[in-house]
Amino acid sequence: MVTAVILAAGEGTRMESELPKVLHKLCGRTMIGHVLEALQPAAENNTVIIGHRAEEVRKSIGEDFTFAYQLQQRGTGHAVAQALDYIPEKGEVLIVCGDTPLLTSDIFKELLAFHREEGCAAAVLTADLEEPFGYGRIIRDKTGKVIKIIEEKDASPQERQIKEINTGTYCVEANLLKEALTLISNDNVKGEYYLTDLVQILNDRHHKVSALKIDDFFLAQGINTRVQLAEAETVLRRRINEKLMLQGVTMMDPSSTYIDIDVQVGRDTVIMPQTMIQGVSSIGERCVVGPQSRVVDSALGDEVTFQNSIILESVVEDGANIGPFAYIRPESRICRGAKIGDFVEIKKSRIGAGSKVPHLSYVGDTTVGQGANLGAGTIIVNYDGVAKHSTVVEDGAFVGCNSNLIAPVVIGQGAYVAAGSTISDDVPGDALAIGRSPQLNKLKAAERLRSILKSKNRK
Repeated sequence: MVTAVILAAGEGTRMESELPKVLHKLCGRTMIGHVLEALQPAAENNTVIIGHRAEEVRKSIGEDFTFAYQLQQRGTGHAVAQALDYIPEKGEVLIVCGDTPLLTSDIFKELLAFHREEGCAAAVLTADLEEPFGYGRIIRDKTGKVIKIIEEKDASPQERQIKEINTGTYCVEANLLKEALTLISNDNVKGEYYLTDLVQILNDRHHKVSALKIDDFFLAQGINTRVQLAEAETVLRRRINEKLMLQGVTMMDPSSTYIDIDVQVGRDTVIMPQTMIQGVSSIGERCVVGPQSRVVDSALGDEVTFQNSIILESVVEDGANIGPFAYIRPESRICRGAKIGDFVEIKKSRIGAGSKVPHLSYVGDTTVGQGANLGAGTIIVNYDGVAKHSTVVEDGAFVGCNSNLIAPVVIGQGAYVAAGSTISDDVPGDALAIGRSPQLNKLKAAERLRSILKSKNRK
């Protein structure tokens, strides 16, 4: 059995944030969320060591894991020791830092396989680094055997020249780990209990320790600053985009396409530049999304056109046409074949199949039936200053341009609202509603008006 111990108790002061470091997000998922996801295929049991703002971290992760508490920050060895009660007597233990979101399931599987092939007590994941300042160095004997890890502050000038560094990820035999943890001391410059001492303790007891060196250190790098967070997100975003493109999605400019890790996109969909698809969103097949669009926690069906627009927590059905410059607010549903045009805002509303809200309109708390048309400048007056009210526009109704529908109100099936009307009462089906003042034409009055205006301007 494989057990994972994830270190997530640190404060992360260099992030300059009130948020615990491991809860900062990359591509829609927290750092520790990425780590736990990558561990799923490799480990049967996961124990998360929490400390700084522990309950906040625990709430974010959920209750499917075992938690141990490190209430005082006394080093990585001390942190792992808090999980002693949850480490079995037999099996392998993966020790992973919760701030390493780029580590993949394949790397964990490779480390486990290497550990078993080597028949070693412990395997350390290492990498070469041209500028290794700040990292623990891998110390080997003349035969290349790993004998210890020395931390930067305790290293001699000669040891600091070593390029091979410890990434902080280990695979250790459970019984030997439990024994070694009790022997780690804090006799060092920082007065902390270093997990890295594990290597020398095992070596002194004639247990084999091996090192698996990965080609790219960056994949195992811990995130300590916002700069590193942005760099890691760039790598992760490239992974996501490449995977989607290999699955049949076209991206006009992958470098300016921002897609979160839990997003699904169908084949033959085209994602235009400067587009963000975030949260738990799904895009169907043969869609065109973008440019300069944002989709958040929303679902777009097949053959949807969505250009230069924003949608939040809503649904767009097959064949709908959105934008440009539309704003679809939460709890809205745009039904099959409907059109939402430029500078239209939809809020908590259902727009029926084949209906049109072409431009310059606000539709809130409204149910629009099938085949209806809301002309340019239609405003649903849904708020009276105290409460929101609902509007219903039934099938086939036509609302003329520049009309105000004062909720609560019902526009009946096939009804016609004349342009420029303000409607405060229900309109029966197939009725014509005219809610505007009569037009008055005063003959020759324009010439007299101009004379008066010119006279005023001369004074």
